[in-house]
Amino acid sequence: MTVAAIVPAAGSGVRLGAGVPKAFVELAGVPIVVRAVEGLLASGVVDQVVVAVPESLRDEACALFAGRPVTVIVGGQDRTTSVRKALDVLCGALPHHAHVGERPDGPPGDGPHVVLVHDAARPLTPAALVASVVAAVEAGNGAVVPALPLADTVKQVDPAGVVYSTVDRSVLRAVQTPQGFRRDVLERAYAAAGESATDDAGLVEALGEVVVTVPGDARAFKVTTAWDLRIAELLVREEGS
Repeated sequence: MTVAAIVPAAGSGVRLGAGVPKAFVELAGVPIVVRAVEGLLASGVVDQVVVAVPESLRDEACALFAGRPVTVIVGGQDRTTSVRKALDVLCGALPHHAHVGERPDGPPGDGPHVVLVHDAARPLTPAALVASVVAAVEAGNGAVVPALPLADTVKQVDPAGVVYSTVDRSVLRAVQTPQGFRRDVLERAYAAAGESATDDAGLVEALGEVVVTVPGDARAFKVTTAWDLRIAELLVREEGS
């Protein structure tokens, strides 16, 4: 099977407060989005990556990914639109504003069988986790997400902040990326999608399709705030990469 990954990186990421889109903030001298893509390719199971970026940063992104099997496209106003555009690329409807890096081997127009969707803001996701998700899809599952048990007690509260119940955390999981799908399943999910979504597996669930989990990894955490970035920098420094 051929495997492609979509990395939506067109958002502003204002909560990080860095003055540039979050995906292009440097983590120990390397843009976050580059580290995310490198992790996908290091898995050895991803043949091609499509990265959706803001129009103003398209040329910069093309330079960052030169020589890699990466296609850079201009993303949309929201994550859902960016993923849809990337799916169009993978299906052969290549927009004129895309920059194509080295293409994977295969017949012209032959799209991938497995598609991953990965947050650019998860730059330290281990390659082994990527390989685990792909293996689970290739084993016959239509949709696969990495997930971790919750460590904290979870409360439901009303708008005023008053607690009205304690949730059984044993049945809850924190979901990470990359999320993996058979391409036909993801295409159907996006064809049926209405409003913008932050979780691709949720769109698949809405179709009535089964979504299975594989064990996640704490290193696949999402860099959203300055605190997260600091933690990521400490981890990179410890690993010497």
